[in-house]
Amino acid sequence: MKPAAYSYKHPRPALTADCAVFAFDGEALQLLLVKRSNDPYKGKWALPGGFLHDSEDSDACASRVLREKAGVKNIFFEQLYTFSDPDRDPRGWVVSVAHYALVKLEDVRLEKGTDEAEWFPVSKLPALAFDHKKIVNTARARLEGKVRYQPIGFELLPAKFTLTQLQRLYEAILGTQLDKRNFRKKILSMELLKQLDEKQANVSHKPAALFRFDEKKYRSLSAKGFSFEL
Repeated sequence: MKPAAYSYKHPRPALTADCAVFAFDGEALQLLLVKRSNDPYKGKWALPGGFLHDSEDSDACASRVLREKAGVKNIFFEQLYTFSDPDRDPRGWVVSVAHYALVKLEDVRLEKGTDEAEWFPVSKLPALAFDHKKIVNTARARLEGKVRYQPIGFELLPAKFTLTQLQRLYEAILGTQLDKRNFRKKILSMELLKQLDEKQANVSHKPAALFRFDEKKYRSLSAKGFSFEL
């Protein structure tokens, strides 16, 4: 990093990136946590995160710490919110640029990182270090709101899925039961799902038809003013 041409006397907090990574196991919404190997909060569960390096922005930091601490690579994420309470970290003033990510569980294979990583049901999280519970709550609220007006929920499903799987996903995110008939009528009326010439395999009940999300059609419709609203 080049030396600054100007300087100032204002205090400079340390800067970190923390990541709320969500997945769906077919029944419940899952959150990726790592067990801290150092103080403070050694042995406590926390969101994957770390301090920014020189010449590194928060997105690059988030990508790096996910890879280093949990072995998670090549996932899509967005910035969520900035948490800047001066007392949020016992080591001093540390500002966190929080991110959230949605991943297909089948695409993630947790590899050995510097910290132990594990998936937890969002409804049964352990006590979290720092203010990470607040970050998780903010991420969940963002997800609950955004899933109603953008088809981001498909980021959590396999490429091929049933309508029942899709409904269970939305119920898990929204925390409420949905009427089967009304849900299917609404989602199919958008014409964003393509029914495949395939059905479920290796199931004990009558195999259901499989669908996939037509992202190309969604982009085309959006360019013409289409509004996804569930």
